[in-house]
Amino acid sequence: MKSLESQYLALIDQHQGLIHKVCHLYCQETELREDLFQEILLQLWKAYPSFRGDSSFSTWMYRIALNTAIALYRKQKKSPLISDLDEVVENLQGKDVPYEERENQHFLYQAIYTLNDVEKAIILLYLESYKYEEIAEIMGISVNLVGVKINRIKQRLKNKLSHLV
Repeated sequence: MKSLESQYLALIDQHQGLIHKVCHLYCQETELREDLFQEILLQLWKAYPSFRGDSSFSTWMYRIALNTAIALYRKQKKSPLISDLDEVVENLQGKDVPYEERENQHFLYQAIYTLNDVEKAIILLYLESYKYEEIAEIMGISVNLVGVKINRIKQRLKNKLSHLV
Protein backbone atom coordinates (compact mmCIF):
# COMPACT_ATOMS: atom_id res chain seq x y z
CA MET A 1 0.00 0.00 0.00
CA LYS A 2 1.34 3.40 -1.00
CA SER A 3 1.97 6.01 1.62
CA LEU A 4 -0.03 9.23 1.57
CA GLU A 5 3.07 11.12 0.48
CA SER A 6 3.90 8.79 -2.42
CA GLN A 7 0.26 8.86 -3.61
CA TYR A 8 0.31 12.66 -3.49
CA LEU A 9 3.62 12.90 -5.37
CA ALA A 10 2.44 10.49 -8.07
CA LEU A 11 -0.75 12.50 -8.61
CA ILE A 12 1.15 15.80 -8.67
CA ASP A 13 3.61 14.38 -11.19
CA GLN A 14 0.74 13.23 -13.39
CA HIS A 15 -1.20 16.52 -13.23
CA GLN A 16 1.44 19.21 -12.71
CA GLY A 17 0.81 20.67 -16.17
CA LEU A 18 -2.45 22.20 -15.02
CA ILE A 19 -0.69 23.89 -12.11
CA HIS A 20 1.78 25.39 -14.60
CA LYS A 21 -1.13 26.65 -16.73
CA VAL A 22 -2.69 28.40 -13.76
CA CYS A 23 0.67 29.91 -12.77
CA HIS A 24 1.31 31.22 -16.29
CA LEU A 25 -2.14 32.76 -16.44
CA TYR A 26 -1.74 34.69 -13.18
CA CYS A 27 2.00 35.56 -13.02
CA GLN A 28 4.28 37.29 -15.46
CA GLU A 29 7.67 36.91 -13.88
CA THR A 30 9.39 33.55 -13.60
CA GLU A 31 10.11 34.02 -9.91
CA LEU A 32 6.46 34.86 -9.15
CA ARG A 33 5.31 31.82 -11.16
CA GLU A 34 7.69 29.61 -9.20
CA ASP A 35 6.47 31.08 -5.91
CA LEU A 36 2.85 30.54 -6.93
CA PHE A 37 3.65 26.98 -8.03
CA GLN A 38 5.19 26.25 -4.63
CA GLU A 39 2.24 27.86 -2.80
CA ILE A 40 -0.22 25.76 -4.81
CA LEU A 41 1.76 22.60 -4.01
CA LEU A 42 1.71 23.53 -0.33
CA GLN A 43 -2.04 24.15 -0.34
CA LEU A 44 -2.64 20.90 -2.20
CA TRP A 45 -0.51 18.99 0.31
CA LYS A 46 -2.37 20.55 3.25
CA ALA A 47 -5.72 19.67 1.70
CA TYR A 48 -4.77 16.24 0.30
CA PRO A 49 -5.71 14.22 3.40
CA SER A 50 -9.26 15.58 3.08
CA PHE A 51 -9.57 14.65 -0.63
CA ARG A 52 -12.47 12.20 -0.67
CA GLY A 53 -12.60 11.43 -4.37
CA ASP A 54 -16.10 12.90 -4.84
CA SER A 55 -14.72 14.50 -7.99
CA SER A 56 -11.72 13.67 -10.14
CA PHE A 57 -8.33 14.58 -8.73
CA SER A 58 -7.73 17.06 -11.55
CA THR A 59 -11.04 18.84 -10.82
CA TRP A 60 -10.18 19.06 -7.12
CA MET A 61 -6.65 20.18 -7.99
CA TYR A 62 -7.88 22.92 -10.34
CA ARG A 63 -10.17 24.27 -7.65
CA ILE A 64 -7.36 24.57 -5.12
CA ALA A 65 -4.88 25.91 -7.68
CA LEU A 66 -7.27 28.57 -8.94
CA ASN A 67 -8.38 29.59 -5.45
CA THR A 68 -4.73 29.89 -4.37
CA ALA A 69 -3.80 31.91 -7.48
CA ILE A 70 -6.80 34.20 -7.10
CA ALA A 71 -6.13 34.75 -3.39
CA LEU A 72 -2.47 35.56 -4.07
CA TYR A 73 -3.42 37.77 -7.00
CA ARG A 74 -5.86 39.73 -4.84
CA LYS A 75 -3.27 40.11 -2.07
CA GLN A 76 -0.83 41.66 -4.50
CA LYS A 77 -3.52 44.15 -5.66
CA LYS A 78 -1.76 44.57 -8.97
CA SER A 79 -3.28 45.01 -12.37
CA PRO A 80 -3.29 41.92 -14.60
CA LEU A 81 0.21 41.02 -15.60
CA ILE A 82 1.02 40.26 -19.21
CA SER A 83 3.81 37.76 -19.57
CA ASP A 84 5.58 36.68 -22.69
CA LEU A 85 2.51 35.46 -24.52
CA ASP A 86 4.45 33.29 -26.93
CA GLU A 87 5.88 31.38 -23.95
CA VAL A 88 2.42 31.00 -22.43
CA VAL A 89 0.92 29.77 -25.68
CA GLU A 90 3.74 27.25 -26.15
CA ASN A 91 3.30 25.95 -22.62
CA LEU A 92 -0.46 25.68 -23.02
CA GLN A 93 -0.54 24.23 -26.50
CA GLY A 94 2.83 22.65 -27.17
CA LYS A 95 5.57 23.69 -29.57
CA ASP A 96 4.27 21.95 -32.69
CA VAL A 97 1.63 24.59 -33.39
CA PRO A 98 1.79 26.29 -36.83
CA TYR A 99 2.81 29.96 -36.81
CA GLU A 100 -0.60 31.30 -37.91
CA GLU A 101 -2.39 29.34 -35.21
CA ARG A 102 0.14 30.51 -32.60
CA GLU A 103 -0.44 34.10 -33.70
CA ASN A 104 -4.20 33.64 -33.26
CA GLN A 105 -3.58 32.09 -29.84
CA HIS A 106 -1.36 35.04 -28.98
CA PHE A 107 -4.26 37.41 -29.64
CA LEU A 108 -6.65 35.20 -27.69
CA TYR A 109 -4.40 35.09 -24.64
CA GLN A 110 -3.74 38.82 -24.90
CA ALA A 111 -7.51 39.31 -24.66
CA ILE A 112 -7.81 36.78 -21.82
CA TYR A 113 -5.23 38.71 -19.78
CA THR A 114 -7.63 41.66 -19.68
CA LEU A 115 -10.33 39.61 -17.94
CA ASN A 116 -10.78 39.67 -14.18
CA ASP A 117 -9.39 36.82 -12.11
CA VAL A 118 -12.63 34.81 -11.92
CA GLU A 119 -13.30 35.20 -15.64
CA LYS A 120 -9.76 34.01 -16.40
CA ALA A 121 -10.33 30.91 -14.30
CA ILE A 122 -13.64 30.11 -15.98
CA ILE A 123 -12.34 30.57 -19.52
CA LEU A 124 -9.20 28.54 -18.74
CA LEU A 125 -11.38 25.63 -17.63
CA TYR A 126 -13.64 26.09 -20.66
CA LEU A 127 -10.63 26.04 -23.00
CA GLU A 128 -9.45 22.88 -21.24
CA SER A 129 -12.77 21.28 -22.32
CA TYR A 130 -14.21 20.96 -18.83
CA LYS A 131 -17.96 20.47 -18.77
CA TYR A 132 -20.15 23.21 -17.30
CA GLU A 133 -20.90 20.95 -14.33
CA GLU A 134 -17.20 20.50 -13.62
CA ILE A 135 -16.52 24.22 -13.95
CA ALA A 136 -19.40 24.92 -11.57
CA GLU A 137 -17.96 22.46 -9.04
CA ILE A 138 -14.45 23.89 -9.30
CA MET A 139 -15.59 27.50 -9.08
CA GLY A 140 -18.30 26.91 -6.49
CA ILE A 141 -21.09 28.44 -8.58
CA SER A 142 -24.22 27.10 -10.24
CA VAL A 143 -24.17 25.43 -13.66
CA ASN A 144 -26.55 28.10 -14.97
CA LEU A 145 -24.22 30.86 -13.81
CA VAL A 146 -21.32 29.11 -15.56
CA GLY A 147 -23.29 29.20 -18.81
CA VAL A 148 -24.14 32.87 -18.39
CA LYS A 149 -20.56 33.80 -17.51
CA ILE A 150 -19.09 31.82 -20.42
CA ASN A 151 -21.45 33.49 -22.88
CA ARG A 152 -20.56 36.93 -21.51
CA ILE A 153 -16.84 36.14 -21.53
CA LYS A 154 -17.05 34.89 -25.12
CA GLN A 155 -18.80 38.11 -26.15
CA ARG A 156 -16.18 40.25 -24.36
CA LEU A 157 -13.35 38.29 -25.97
CA LYS A 158 -14.99 38.56 -29.38
CA ASN A 159 -15.25 42.32 -28.95
CA LYS A 160 -11.63 42.60 -27.80
CA LEU A 161 -10.37 40.36 -30.58
CA SER A 162 -12.18 42.37 -33.23
CA HIS A 163 -10.07 45.36 -32.12
CA LEU A 164 -6.80 43.39 -31.99
CA VAL A 165 -6.91 41.57 -35.30
